[in-house]
Formats: sequence, C-alpha cells, structure tokens
Amino acid sequence: MVGFDGGTMRGPGWIRGLREEEARQLRREIGRLERGLIEAANSKAKWNLHEVAHTLRWHKARLRRLEECLEAMPEGKRASDRS
Repeated sequence: MVGFDGGTMRGPGWIRGLREEEARQLRREIGRLERGLIEAANSKAKWNLHEVAHTLRWHKARLRRLEECLEAMPEGKRASDRS
C-alpha cells in the first residue's frame, strides 16, 4: 500500500512492534537503573542517588503508559505472519 507522500504505509502491526521494542528497551534500562540505585545507595557518594531514583521513576511511569497503550492496541498482522 502506498501513502499520500509516495512512501509505504505501515499498519497497526508495525506500530505495535515499535511500541513493544520500546517497552523492551525500557525494561532493560529500568533493570540497569535499579542496579545503579542499589550501587548508589551502598556507596559513599550518595549525591547520585536522587538523580538515579528520579530517572527510574520516570522510566517506570513511561513503561506503564506503554503497556496500557499496548493492551488497547489490536494485535494486527506481523511481518513474520505474512506469506
């Protein structure tokens, strides 16, 4: 299918795939930040603790919004499902 600008139009399955990949990346980053938070709490340099905690809260909130978005999206066909 061709879009108005002459480019290829992508459907909901493509968009869902993007959001799923973003959620995977956020989960990895949250894991890294949680480890960083533990390290900061155990270190003598506690100045980094507030920044890491703030970033962790922001990422978790973003992940919640993404998961809500994904729940509301139709499954759609994935490129691997097409013949």
